[in-house]
Amino acid sequence: MVLACVTIAAPGAVRASAVMPENSPQSPIPEACRQLLIVRTPAWSSVGGTLERYERSKARGWQRVGDPTALNVGRNGMGWGHGLSKEVRPGPVKREGDGRSPAGVFALGRAFGAAEALPEGSNDFPYLHALPSTYCVEDTRSKFYNQIVDAPGVTPGSRPGWSELRRADGLFRWGIIVKQNDVDTQVGAGSCVFLHIWRGAGRGTAGCTAMASDSIESTLRWLDPAAQPLLVELPDPAYRELRDAWGLP
Repeated sequence: MVLACVTIAAPGAVRASAVMPENSPQSPIPEACRQLLIVRTPAWSSVGGTLERYERSKARGWQRVGDPTALNVGRNGMGWGHGLSKEVRPGPVKREGDGRSPAGVFALGRAFGAAEALPEGSNDFPYLHALPSTYCVEDTRSKFYNQIVDAPGVTPGSRPGWSELRRADGLFRWGIIVKQNDVDTQVGAGSCVFLHIWRGAGRGTAGCTAMASDSIESTLRWLDPAAQPLLVELPDPAYRELRDAWGLP
């Protein structure tokens, strides 16, 4: 399975947003999706941005849940990733090792972390308990590229491109897999993208989306697998261009 990284928002009051058109033929967001995580940055090269959470009902359309939360994306900003939108658009393209977070619309894989289970109060979202032998493979030469594997025989640092999912620095104490380059995986198009805990404001990632640990925990409690949640990551110019066509809040 393939992974991805993003950090998450705190709970709060619900605010109304624009109603999203149902079944827009141009939108990669299906009608069955009732939860959105939206990451926006000022420009393609920006590191800092915000995360917003939205819920959708037929009667009210998209409603924002809580307040925007600060986050960081890749140290070199964003580039178009390999997700649910297949349109080719102007702008940088995500590549392995480029220090960019993927732009586009993405399904979410399992949550993961060092704890044996999700935070109390969570909605039974699929969860992976990361062990010392759990790795995500970024090595483009490996048959396990962009997959999470259990490899008891691998020691930290012994295989280049094999990254521990139970990191000693705590950045992966909680995380969520972003299904970037997950279907029809293209070698070199980017791997192991997550939502995870940040090092601090303004400190860009290697290609994930990161924020404060309490924001991730609150998002894990909010995510409902029955709502088929999706992640939308876009710089503001692309967001404004695609807002109507994709039916974004």
